[in-house]
Amino acid sequence: MKALSNKIALSTVVTTLIILVVSVLLAGVVTMYAVNITSTRTQQEDLRLSKQVVWVNVTGDYSYAALTIDNVGGRDVVIDKIQVRGVETSWSNVAYLRLDSPVSGSLLAPNSSYASSLPSTDFEYVSGTTGDFSTASSDIPLASGDTLVIYIKNPDSISSSDIGTTVGITVFTESAQYYVECNVQTSEEAS
Repeated sequence: MKALSNKIALSTVVTTLIILVVSVLLAGVVTMYAVNITSTRTQQEDLRLSKQVVWVNVTGDYSYAALTIDNVGGRDVVIDKIQVRGVETSWSNVAYLRLDSPVSGSLLAPNSSYASSLPSTDFEYVSGTTGDFSTASSDIPLASGDTLVIYIKNPDSISSSDIGTTVGITVFTESAQYYVECNVQTSEEAS
């Protein structure tokens, strides 16, 4: 009788495939680890739009949109453009105030003295709080932790027929866009 021989082994092809699969899996794990380390250390852009409002003054025949932009992310950003109701706003119609802390109160509508001009020095934007606004000429930088108060004169030809309707405001940066909505309201009050 012949003795059974114990010569069982894997073929060369199977051995090569096992080595390839193991090396690909190890490379995948190393890549995922590197991406995880890199992404957790990268500072992210994060803007918070709030206090948005659109006013129409029927007797003065002008309108304003206003909002605050808080940069709560870990990196500085540049505001590339602002759209109201899908129409880009010209920088010459934008007044802004840079603050180092968020705005606590509601934004106030500009009075009739701003029917033909943008808010500027000593403009009362929150009850009891004034600021010196600048007129934008190009993209507006916003440092991490800072806040912008934005006033837009006559955005997208808002008129008295828009009172009570919802209007969207979109702020664009290099890598993102931020969208908020508000109802159009009258800026006129009982005297």
